[in-house]
Formats: sequence, C-alpha cells, structure tokens
Amino acid sequence: MADPVALAALVLDAAIGWPGALYRRIGHPVGLFAALIDRGETWGNRPHWSFARRRVLGVVTMALLLVLTGGLCRLAQAGLTMMPGGLGWIGVALLAWPALAQRSLHDHVLPVAQALERGDLGGARRAVGMIVGRDTAALDESGVARAAIESLAESFCDGVAAPLFWLVVGGLPGVWCYKAINTADSLIGHLEDRWRAFGWAAAQIDDVANLIPARLGGLVLCVAGMGGWRTMVRDHGRHASPNAGWTEAAMAGALELQLAGPIAYDGVVHDKPWIGAGRADAGPDDIRLALRFYRRACLLLWGIAAVVMWF
Repeated sequence: MADPVALAALVLDAAIGWPGALYRRIGHPVGLFAALIDRGETWGNRPHWSFARRRVLGVVTMALLLVLTGGLCRLAQAGLTMMPGGLGWIGVALLAWPALAQRSLHDHVLPVAQALERGDLGGARRAVGMIVGRDTAALDESGVARAAIESLAESFCDGVAAPLFWLVVGGLPGVWCYKAINTADSLIGHLEDRWRAFGWAAAQIDDVANLIPARLGGLVLCVAGMGGWRTMVRDHGRHASPNAGWTEAAMAGALELQLAGPIAYDGVVHDKPWIGAGRADAGPDDIRLALRFYRRACLLLWGIAAVVMWF
C-alpha cells in the first residue's frame, strides 16, 4: 500500500481548510508565487519592449518559477521520506494540504446562498464579488446565484480536482508546481494588451496542466449530480477556456440551469454564449443543490485517491 498522502491532505483540508487566523498571520503559500510573478513582470514586461521579447521573457519567468518551486519541493519531499519510522508521509501531507481548496471554496459560496435566503441582495452581491471577477453591483438574484454556481463549478477543477491529480501524479513538486502555474495564469495569463505577450506562457502551460483534471472533474460532477452528461458533451466548447467549460457545463446540466451568458467586466458587457438548456432563473436553492453536488464530487475524489493509494 502506498503512503496515504493525498487522502490525508484531503481530510485535513476538508476538516479545517486554511484557518483565517493562520491566513492573517502568514498569508497563504500562493502569495509567495504572486510576489515572484510580480517581480518577474516588473523585470520582463516593459511596455516599450517588443512583443517577441516580452513573450520570451514570460517563458523565462515561468521556467524559473517552476524550477525553483519544483526543486524546493523535491528537496523537502526527499528529506521527509528519509525520516525514521516511515512517517515522513505525514510531513508531506501537511505540506500538500494548503494546495487544496475544498473547504475554502465551499465556505466562500455558502454565504451567497445565505444572504439571498435572508433577502439581502446587497450582501449577496458583496459575497459573490469576493469569488468572481465580473461586475456584481447590478446583478439581480438570478445573476448572483448563477455567478456563485459558475465559480463553484470552475473552481472545482482549479481548487480541488487539478491539485489532487498533480499531487497523486507528481507528489509535492507536482501539486505546488500546479499551484504556481495556476496562480500565474490568474495574474498574467490574460488577453489584454498588458499581458498578452508576457502572460502567453502562463496561459498555455495552465491549459495543458488542466487538460486531464478538467475532464475528470466534469465526469465526477455528472456522477455526483446524477446527470448532465449530454450538456457537458454538447456545451463545454461554448466556454472561452478549453478546460473550464467541462465542469461548468456538467454543473449546468446536473442542475438543469443556464449558466454564463452576457457578463459585464469593468462596465463593458461581453456577449458570452449560454451554457446549458434549462431555466435561467436561479436562486439560493440552486446554490444549495450545487453545493450538495460539489460535496458529493469531492467525496468521489476521495474514493479515487483511496483506490490509487491501494493500487
């Protein structure tokens, strides 16, 4: 039997998440990635430089980030596995635990449903504004609920399925290199002029890193929601991302809802296609049901991790 690193990390994350008191004291490890990426952008993303030069320096920045992250994690894992008594896996699990976000994601989405149930639309807008990048000030109840569900579905891949996949495949270096890639993509992997060249490598690597986990996440959500297969297969390509559409379409199908559609960013409305063929009038009950499917999907991933641990 292999060491139960992945299963132990999942249990720790589900039980306590990343405690607020700890976050206030030391922040979160991904903050180190953000600081390094910010340094890299200051160094290599100068507006007066050519597009090609900034793209090359973006590639160099990502290479340095991954070499540094992978190297340190490899040393830490090697050192822990040499501990006497064969208990080094406990240390590896403790170092892997912060890379997962089961509890955090659940605890950020739940307050949106609770605010809507109280009739506090303003509070719901503020709560959902903490987890989405779109404009939330003018969203009605359905818009707020759909935004929360979309974020839950997409983040199921980035925060749970993908980190777990790379932890199982690559151990401590695998999971933290994935988090470095995902953090870089969220910060600089955009199509705006400022980041189009420098962030190109981050976006491309993130697409590759999520290729298998996104499809696995979609399948698991369909099993958890006991449906959504046809919607996932039909509509995953309607999302701008080659990966995020799998989990979002799976959730839309399982809930029999329409997600996505026209969305405003910085006052500009983007006419995105709808995902799903159900109703568009979502509410707090739909968020609650989405969270139920999410919890089931997380438990299914626990089962997959346990099977891998044994075989």
